[in-house]
Amino acid sequence: MNATTKNELTASVEMMEVGGRTLRVAHWRLGEPADHPPLLFFNGIGANIEAVAPLAEMLTERAFIMFDMPGTGESPDPSVPYNPFTMCWTAAQILDQLGLDVVDVMGVSWGGAMAQHFALQYPKRTRRLVLAATTAGMLMVPGNPAALTKMANPRRYIDPEFMNEHFATLYGGADKDGSAHQKDSHIGRLKPPSPRGYLYQLIAMIGWTSLPALPFLSKEVLIMMGGDDQIVPLVNGKILNAAIRNSHLEVINDGGHLFLLTHADECVDLLRTFLDGPETQAELSRAA
Repeated sequence: MNATTKNELTASVEMMEVGGRTLRVAHWRLGEPADHPPLLFFNGIGANIEAVAPLAEMLTERAFIMFDMPGTGESPDPSVPYNPFTMCWTAAQILDQLGLDVVDVMGVSWGGAMAQHFALQYPKRTRRLVLAATTAGMLMVPGNPAALTKMANPRRYIDPEFMNEHFATLYGGADKDGSAHQKDSHIGRLKPPSPRGYLYQLIAMIGWTSLPALPFLSKEVLIMMGGDDQIVPLVNGKILNAAIRNSHLEVINDGGHLFLLTHADECVDLLRTFLDGPETQAELSRAA
């Protein structure tokens, strides 16, 4: 493990050797006294740590762990393809190296699928689960074709004019918390994934679905969806909510795919209410 460094977002960032891969890992507030479990976060496809770092910055009362997938951000290209099983195993190895056992788990979009798989693969290490703007995998209801086409265009990572022109089509929603949360500020935090990194993220989920296993997911789950999401329509959240017995659906009515950033204050309030809530009867029964 290399020496830990500090970036401008106050995260400790390190390159970790994990299961034959080198990954860039960021963590906030590890080692500080806390009354809350750490939060392990799985990012969206092609997104680097900085893209969601504002959320980690706002959750000041808990530790937050996130890493760049192979070929994204500053993690080197993957040498071989991976799948949800191997990448969740890798995430568990990161937790081991950081000295963490039980965590809350959260994922957005592509990362929401990975978060589901982690909770199913490692139920004893998962306390509560948060799924944002995500689906049950291949059995999803697709989004707006115009948004999906533009999302596949690499210019969204490197061309601010393209992002500004097509932001509403790509991500939908109103910007409740002010323009500082989107467009230029968002593109400024993005680093394009490598072609191989992006391809391997795409093919990792080919044929994957959590739907048959979701009725057996015995965790408290918060599902957060944007009412104006052009990429992952709200109906996908309703499908997850129907399949997961201990789940609760919250809709950000005028939120698009990036509601975690454009409606950050509202989302942080929802996260705190859910994650800090008292243990449910189901949780107490499982513990007993």
